This record gives sequence, C-alpha cells and structure tokens, in this order.
Amino acid sequence: MLTQFNRRLLIAAAIGGAIAAGAPALAQDKSIVVASTTSTQDSGLFEYLLPLVKAKTGITVKVISQGTGQALDTGRRGDADVVFVHAKSAEEKFLAEGQGVKRYPVMYNDFVLIGPKSDPAGIKGMKDVGKALTAIMDKKADFISRGDKSGTHVAELALWKASGIDIEAAKGPWYKSIGQGMGAALNTAGAGNAYVLSDRGTWIHYKNKDQLAVLVEGDKRMFNQYGVMLVNPEKHPTVKKDLGQAFIDYLISPEGQKAIANYKINGEQLFYPNAEDRGA
Repeated sequence: MLTQFNRRLLIAAAIGGAIAAGAPALAQDKSIVVASTTSTQDSGLFEYLLPLVKAKTGITVKVISQGTGQALDTGRRGDADVVFVHAKSAEEKFLAEGQGVKRYPVMYNDFVLIGPKSDPAGIKGMKDVGKALTAIMDKKADFISRGDKSGTHVAELALWKASGIDIEAAKGPWYKSIGQGMGAALNTAGAGNAYVLSDRGTWIHYKNKDQLAVLVEGDKRMFNQYGVMLVNPEKHPTVKKDLGQAFIDYLISPEGQKAIANYKINGEQLFYPNAEDRGA
C-alpha cells in the first residue's frame, strides 16, 4: 500500500517527467523566421552574427534568404516573424500597408559597380555612376542585372533612371536579367566578362574575384541602408511578437551594433551600424 508520502513522490516524479518531456518542444519554440536579403546571407554576416544572437537571447534564427521584394512578400503572407532588408521605399510601403509594426535602421554600406579587369566600357575610376552606366550602354558592354526585385535590383533600376536612361527601352542583348541572387550575379559576370552592381559586403565576401574588380565607387547615390521590421501580429497571429522584437532589440542595441561593426574579412569592415540615426 502506498503511503501518502510515497504517493506525493510519484506525483512529483510524474510532473517532473512531463516537464522534461515537454522541455525540447519548449526549446524548439524559441525560434523565429527572418526573411532577409541575399546580401546579409551571401556576405557571411548571418553566419557570424546568429550564434551571437543565440548566446545573448537564446533565440534560434531561421533565415529565408531572398531578394528584398520577395522577403517583404514572405512577410505579407505571414511566413516570417521579422523582415531584414535594404530598400527603404519598399519598406515604407510595407509599413503603410500595415504589414509591419515599425522600421528600425540597423546598418549601411554601399553599392559598387563591378566589371571585368579588361574594362571594355572604359569606366574604371569614374566617380559619377551615371556616366559609367551610360558608357556601358553606349558600348553595349554586357551587364548582368539581378532582375529579382531585390534591394540591389531596385537600386540598379533607380541608378539607370537617375542617369536619364529608360532601361526598359534601351536594353538589348547586352543587358541580361537573370532573376537570381547576388552571388549568382557575380558568378555570371565573372564567367561572361560583364559588369554588375553589387553590395560591397557580398563583394568583399565573394571568393572568385579573379576576372573582376571594383571599377566605380564612392558616388553618394550608391549608399545602401538596411532596415528591420517586425511583421504585424495583428494581421498575422502566428507571428512570434516577443521573440521577433527581442531579435530586433539585439540588432539595435549597443552590443548588437558593436558586433555588426566587428564583422570584418581580412581586416575590411563590411557593414557600418547606424541604429541611432532614426532618419536612415
């Protein structure tokens, strides 16, 4: 016959076993999905940063690496908790639609115009990206466009427009739209002796530079800002609001900003934190 004391021990053991059995499930629940631009992935930033996020917050971050337009669409479907992208006009539209809660600036770098070292369009060292793009068009030199509605693609189209060029009307066989990410675009440019616009972070991380070089940089129109937003849980109840905001809070915290600044390859800094610049 069980004494009252033994009965309590059995109940306590059963409760403890249930808690232990449920612990892995609870641990698995402390994860979020972040839809982000390919440049944060292809630059190696996430590989470096996410273990730091895990150590600080206990949150496991699962990344969906897409062009900015696709990443925002993933957020619109409620298939991500957070979007971390780089096309401010598209981000502001996302907010205006009520799809995001608030946009936080995180960091910046710049775009660079990459091309073959042989430089058939003769643009090396130009400081005006518009003149460089015009020279590429005039020479009908091969140009690789991401063509994927990414932040880089949006920036590329804006640069053609700012140069007074209607690229839809002007493009010919020399202008190749591939509908792929930044790494693939650089590979295509390298294999085809072509020009391409890249974010600097992916370029620094890119290994196969043999035939390519930075030919045009430094134009203020090539500034590249990144922002992060929590997907609106009022529209999408499955969004993990608290965990998603905790991830954002880490990115914009002094510790997170320092971690971003510390990410370097061969001593070269890839991203510059600017969370305190609310207008960024």
